[in-house]
Amino acid sequence: MKQAVNEMKLRFPSKSCNEAFARGAVSAFIMHLDPTVNELSDLKTAVSEAVTNCIVHGYRRQSGMIFLDGKIFDDGRVLLKIRDKGCGIEDVAQAMQPLFTTAADEERAGLGFAVMQSFCDKVRVKSAPGKGTTVTLEKRLGADDGA
Repeated sequence: MKQAVNEMKLRFPSKSCNEAFARGAVSAFIMHLDPTVNELSDLKTAVSEAVTNCIVHGYRRQSGMIFLDGKIFDDGRVLLKIRDKGCGIEDVAQAMQPLFTTAADEERAGLGFAVMQSFCDKVRVKSAPGKGTTVTLEKRLGADDGA
């Protein structure tokens, strides 16, 4: 893999107010790439879903830290890793199925991973029960303008 031309590392508590912080941080991080409104919206939405999953499912509304690492490559690829050290996912393939949710007591649609997949070029999920989950989002900006 090519070396990143820019990178960031963030760490913040699993509070719902920090979902907006993560969206804003990612937005500021990629802004110099001059993303289209759609590209910016897509990445912000995918990050929002991943961070919300950490808060709601990873930590089950308990206190914990969320780690967001970002890299930008010279071909316009943006790689974002959102990680928690929460309860983990027992069956990742099942969790990634549309409409599946572990939050049956709440109004959850179970579409988080499907949303991430629809807005990114690649979505990878690694998880271990009791150890946490890492979601890797990848999107190439400028792909539709011949860049």
